[in-house]
Amino acid sequence: MTSKMLNKEDMAKTKTQLQLADEVVMSKIYMVRNQKVMIDRDLAELYGVETKRLKEAVRRNINRFPDDFMFEISGNEFGSLRTQIASSKETRGGIRYMPMAFTEQGVTMLSCILNSERAIAVNIQVIRIFTRMREMLLTHKDILLQLEKIEQKLAGHDEQIEKVFLYLKQLLNPPQPPRQRIGFRRSNE
Repeated sequence: MTSKMLNKEDMAKTKTQLQLADEVVMSKIYMVRNQKVMIDRDLAELYGVETKRLKEAVRRNINRFPDDFMFEISGNEFGSLRTQIASSKETRGGIRYMPMAFTEQGVTMLSCILNSERAIAVNIQVIRIFTRMREMLLTHKDILLQLEKIEQKLAGHDEQIEKVFLYLKQLLNPPQPPRQRIGFRRSNE
């Protein structure tokens, strides 16, 4: 009975150790081709496997990863990705092949082919973070729409206020009719 309790305690400790800070996971989400993606080496690190092994598992199950789930990054994209990562290396950082980028659906599909406890726990956390980011984006979108409506209303008011000031200036300084000149005039005037 005591050994079973210890096993449960050990399992609880293991699960808490598997939990990563959300900030760590969020820092590994990048924008490539206008999509939020995670790179193979970051996922391999989170899952506790070698990048080579992760790529092998994906290639063995390539039919599970259509283009909208996973794609290989091009050289230009890798250059712009390096600026998101804030890497100062001029080369590819020691990698032989261009990294694979996994969308949210691709990360979910990885949980089907990587069946370790750590992979499952990390996948659940990553999916929750993607969901939270999507919810935040929708919330911000609503706020931006409201701000745009307010801005449009104020823009109309600005024009109306300008007209009011223009009319006030005209009332305070009415235009003077042209005065006739007095005195000697030349023949060409």
